[in-house]
Amino acid sequence: MSAMMQAFYWDCPREEGREFNWWNYVRDQIPSLARAGFIALWLPPVHKAANIFGPSMGYDPYDYYDLGEFDQKGAVKTWFGSKQELLDLIRAAHANAMSVLADMVINHNSGADAAELNPITGQTRWTRFQPRSGKFARDWECFHPNSYERWDEGTFGDMPDLSHRNPYVFGEILKLARWLIEEIGFDGFRYDFVKGYGATTVEAIQEYRYLRDGKPFIPYGVAEHWSSARGIESWVDVTNFSNVNPVDVFDFPLREMLKALCDQYGFTLRNLVTWETLLQKQPQTTVTFVENHDLHDEGRPIVNDKLLAYSYILTHEGFPCVFWKDYFNFGLGLENTPHGIAALVQTHKQYAGGQTQVLAVDDDLYIMQRTGYGDQPGLIYVLNNRGDRWNGTWVTTQWRDGELVPAAWWSKNDLSQPATQHTAADGRAQFWAPPRGYAVYVPRR
Repeated sequence: MSAMMQAFYWDCPREEGREFNWWNYVRDQIPSLARAGFIALWLPPVHKAANIFGPSMGYDPYDYYDLGEFDQKGAVKTWFGSKQELLDLIRAAHANAMSVLADMVINHNSGADAAELNPITGQTRWTRFQPRSGKFARDWECFHPNSYERWDEGTFGDMPDLSHRNPYVFGEILKLARWLIEEIGFDGFRYDFVKGYGATTVEAIQEYRYLRDGKPFIPYGVAEHWSSARGIESWVDVTNFSNVNPVDVFDFPLREMLKALCDQYGFTLRNLVTWETLLQKQPQTTVTFVENHDLHDEGRPIVNDKLLAYSYILTHEGFPCVFWKDYFNFGLGLENTPHGIAALVQTHKQYAGGQTQVLAVDDDLYIMQRTGYGDQPGLIYVLNNRGDRWNGTWVTTQWRDGELVPAAWWSKNDLSQPATQHTAADGRAQFWAPPRGYAVYVPRR
C-alpha cells in the first residue's frame, strides 16, 4: 500500500486561478503523482451545488446527477469543471494505476427550488427539489422530521437533513452510489459527516453488489467521524460488525497528536506511545493524515516543521493521506530529493510493511522499526526532537549482519545525509537523525 492524495482545499479553484478548470489541472498532475507512489485521489464533491453565495466546494448538494452538464445554479459546469473533464480525469487516474474516491455528501441538502409546509412541525422550509437531471426529486418527507423518523442525529448548519429511514431516500442513495461506481467510474467513497446519520447507510453502500464492465467490483470507503479515539472506534465497530467490505475512518486524535508534536513547545516524544489514537487501537481501519480542508483552511493548521508529521504517518501503519496544499502550494512534496513528502511516499510504498515496534523512546528521541510483510521488507524510523544536535542511540533490530541505508531524511537545520548503518550479528546498531528532524533507514536491496 502507498498513499492517498486529497486533491483539493477550500476555494482551490479561486486561489489558483482555475475556476471551472480544476479537473483539468488535477489530471495534469496525475503522472507525476503516480511516479511518486500515490495510489488514490480523493476528489471534492462532484455534483452541482446550491452555490447560494457564489461557486462553492460542493458541500451544499443540490443535484447529485449534475456533474457539470445542466445549466442550473448559475452555471453549466461545477466550480471544478464539466462532466466530460471529470470523466477524463478518472480515466487518466486509472491509466496510471490510481483509484479515485468520490466525496459522498448525503447528510444534508441545499438550494431547494421551493418552500413547503412540514405538517408535523407546522413550519415552512425550503425542501422541494426539482433538479434538471430529473433524478432524485425531493419534498418535505425526504427530510427531518417526517413520518419515518423523529430523531435527527446531527445537523449541518441550516440545511435540511435527509431522512435515510425514508425508503425512497435510502433507495435513491444506493442508486447514486451504484451510478458513481458503475457508470462514472469512481472506485470508492469518502463519507462526509457520518455522525449525522445512521451507520446502516454506509454499511449498505459498502455491501452493495456492484458490477463494472460486467465484473463484480468492491469499492473502498473511508469515513469522516470527527470524535475521540473511543468514539471513532465505537462507530467503526458498529458499522463493520456485519460488513464483509469494512469501511476505514480518518484518525482525528492522531492529527491532534501530530499538531502537538510540531507546534507545542516542550512536547515529549514519549507521547507518541501513550496518546490515545485510532491507529494505536486498530491500525487496519485507520486513515492517517496531517492536514485537511477543514482543519487547515478554517483556522487550525499545523504551523511548524510539518514534515515531522508527514514522516510519522508515512512510516507507520495505516493508510496515509497527503494534503494537496502541503504537497504543491507549500512546497513540501520536494520531488526528486530525499527531503520531502515524495521521498517518504516512495519509501512507504517500497518498505513500510508489517507491524510497528518501538525500539527506543525518551523526551527527544524516538526509534521504531516496521517488521516487514510480503515484498515490503520493513524500515527503521528515527525522530529527533532536539534542535541543537544530531541524536541517536543503540537499538536491537530484526536485521542480523545487515546494512541499512538512509532513504529519506530532513532537518530544520541540517540536511546532511545520515550515514549507512551496519547491524551486528545480534541485530544491534546505532541510528541517528539530524536536529529537529527525521531519518528513515531501509535494508539495502
